[in-house]
Amino acid sequence: MDRPTAVPFNAALASAAQRDGFDMPSHAAREIERLRARVRELSAELVDAQESVRRHVARELHDGVGAELTATRFALAGIETWLPADAPPQCAAALAVANRSLDAVHAANREAIAQLHAPSFETGLAGALKCWVRDFSSRTGLRTTVTCADDARLARLSADAALAVFRVAQEALNNVAKHARASCADVRIETGARHLRLLVRDDGIGLPRGARERGGQNQPGGHFGLAGMQARCAAFDGTLRVGARRASVGCGEDSGTGSNGAVAPRGTLIQARFAWHAVLATTPAPRAARRALQS
Repeated sequence: MDRPTAVPFNAALASAAQRDGFDMPSHAAREIERLRARVRELSAELVDAQESVRRHVARELHDGVGAELTATRFALAGIETWLPADAPPQCAAALAVANRSLDAVHAANREAIAQLHAPSFETGLAGALKCWVRDFSSRTGLRTTVTCADDARLARLSADAALAVFRVAQEALNNVAKHARASCADVRIETGARHLRLLVRDDGIGLPRGARERGGQNQPGGHFGLAGMQARCAAFDGTLRVGARRASVGCGEDSGTGSNGAVAPRGTLIQARFAWHAVLATTPAPRAARRALQS
């Protein structure tokens, strides 16, 4: 009586596939590429939805909250005009406090609208980033530098790709200002054969334990906003890495050492990669179309 022969399942499956003319490696490669394309598609849809919400909220803040703030300012001015000359001094003091509070709310509303609006890329990605960073530094007091590679391909970025890189840098720097307790930050755009790379370094306290694993999902407002940043990278066949950077004298160079002679971690380094094949525009977008994308 013949004894049964034990054949590993994978080997048997591969043998059967070969008999039927089925190429498993090629099929697996096609399936992986299909799934990657689906990830890019879903990530792009998520990013489009985020930008749509940004535009809607910006309009509401401008047309709704902005109008109410203006009406309140006129009302306070009227009260100040109608206030009797013999009114208690506390009335004038209360009006002054109300006006200062109104000024603060108006400034915060204006800043929120500016953050939500898409920038103009007439001067290119580097120009838009440097312009925003100047305002960011003056508002936050955070010393921030922007360095951009001299690469002609950067002028050929699609409007959506340029906006994705800009938003990742914007979110990263906002997180530094809110959470890192840093004194300086450094933004670099580097280019390689296959990827555009965005690096954002700071000299702050670094990420809390477990923040990278959570992706900011357990914090109010996303806290570090890693999920949104990851989606913007994935939409262009890229990746996002967040980790501790090395201590240094400045934000751009790594040269610090700890007491035992080892290089000591300090601050955070965000590395965002975007694939060239996904970010380069196939044809130059008409100016009207670019403006529509940025509105």
